[in-house]
Amino acid sequence: MSFFKKIFSKEKKETLDKGLEKTKTSFFSKLSKAVAGKAKVDDDVLDNLEEVLVSSDVGVDTTLKIIDRIEARVSKDKYLGTEELNQILRDEIAGLLSETNTGDETEFTVPADKKPYVLMVVGVNGVGKTTTIGKLASQFKKQGLKVVLGAADTFRAAAIDQLQVWADRTNVPIIRQEMGSDPASVAFDTVKSGVNQDADVIIIDTAGRLHNKINLMNELTKIKRVMQKVIPNAPHDVLLVLDGSTGQNAFEQAKQFTKATEVTSLAVTKLDGTAKGGVVIGISDQFQIPVKYIGVGEGIDDLQVFNKHEFVDSFFK
Repeated sequence: MSFFKKIFSKEKKETLDKGLEKTKTSFFSKLSKAVAGKAKVDDDVLDNLEEVLVSSDVGVDTTLKIIDRIEARVSKDKYLGTEELNQILRDEIAGLLSETNTGDETEFTVPADKKPYVLMVVGVNGVGKTTTIGKLASQFKKQGLKVVLGAADTFRAAAIDQLQVWADRTNVPIIRQEMGSDPASVAFDTVKSGVNQDADVIIIDTAGRLHNKINLMNELTKIKRVMQKVIPNAPHDVLLVLDGSTGQNAFEQAKQFTKATEVTSLAVTKLDGTAKGGVVIGISDQFQIPVKYIGVGEGIDDLQVFNKHEFVDSFFK
């Protein structure tokens, strides 16, 4: 697409194309069946398209929004051929993503006027939260930024140890305490240490329990409160990590976490192993929260900054 403000490198673009391959193949296989034997976009095609979008994990509400917009175009233009449907879908999905995702970033950056930039990461266990933190630390470090990690998921020894592995791998300092320690205490120590070390970025891991929302809410509120004793407006970003391969379950997790705390951005992981990549479109639209990062592979460089133009281009390529 020629209007890109910033362009992904060839390697990044190839990784994104490959990562969305299963979603794209599944989606267009269903779409071709939906329009088979049809010359124009009529009610039958729209009904079939609705089924395709819902079964591709775009979500019911977002699907209905897309169908309504296409219906409006059919009504206005009177005749639309099915061969135009790809371009129309592409336009409408790009339009939806643009409503929430305003940035066109291609590199891992943080605002220069917020130092240290404090990022609190939330999400249930198993979605790739700690791995995402490790990959973020690596990417920020590659940009020449000084990073400090905080292991505030103190309910699982495995979570602390896993974050330690990433800290060692990326050669960044980590603040940790024993399992069972007060998470807010770890967060406080991490922010204080980050300030003392003149860090550019501080990333705080948190526990991923959803079975008791009240406890989770209280815990995250307390973590924020103690961090603000050191940096008044911390955290600058609350990043919710979701596993894209779980489809509709990711919607439910987003619903629960947005009730428990203010979420300001999303990371959708494991898109390379699934045909459920449509979940990125639905979650972004339904929760009106920007998707900041997507995981399209297991490699340390396979966590990418979400660029809506590049995503739509790879999806419809």
